[in-house]
Amino acid sequence: MKYKTCISIAESSPNKIKIKLKAALKKSDYTEIRLDFLKMEQVPSALEIIKKDLNRIVCTLRPKTEGGKFSGTEKERIAIIKLIAEYNPFLLDIEYNTLKKNKELVKYLKTTKTKLLVSWHDFKKTPKDAELKNQINQMSKFSSNVKIVSTAKSTEDATRMLELYSKKGKNNLISFAMGDAGRISRILCLYLGSPYTYVSLGKAIAPGQFSVDEVNKIINLKKSK
Repeated sequence: MKYKTCISIAESSPNKIKIKLKAALKKSDYTEIRLDFLKMEQVPSALEIIKKDLNRIVCTLRPKTEGGKFSGTEKERIAIIKLIAEYNPFLLDIEYNTLKKNKELVKYLKTTKTKLLVSWHDFKKTPKDAELKNQINQMSKFSSNVKIVSTAKSTEDATRMLELYSKKGKNNLISFAMGDAGRISRILCLYLGSPYTYVSLGKAIAPGQFSVDEVNKIINLKKSK
């Protein structure tokens, strides 16, 4: 089985995205483009630049309330999300809280046939088992592609996130924990059925993230044993 990686790209200009994307696609199966790192008016030109590679791109436009950088209003963000959906990327990452609050957006996204990755992050802790399972059930109402990420204070926290794989049912689940204590879960999730794991091209852009070279080295090491 081939374990897949997704390089996160968070750049401040469409041109920088273009350069990084070229390098990332040589080393990784997918890339995540964090469009929230751009100025709002730069997003349309960035979409044009990445257009031909969209079948390997996860598009994300994260608001500040969810750990992102988007600085416009929520109304402006929703308008840009609709624009991204028109381009039909491999996956469009939208926060569970955004979908839950916005029936009109959900309806619109259905008409575009874009595949959604419903995401939920806890930047402070790892919730209890029952809460996590309930969260997945609620998220699954919007898409079978579910990404649930917590912050680990201990290896037990990271284990709890990995245990969700045995209960995932029909979900295409991505579940791991951020932070140093959760680092190992970013690798182990691949062996439990995650479609890919998030990596960086160089410097980590999320707490505990490995670089693509580190992950490839670890995976190849396991394969050769």
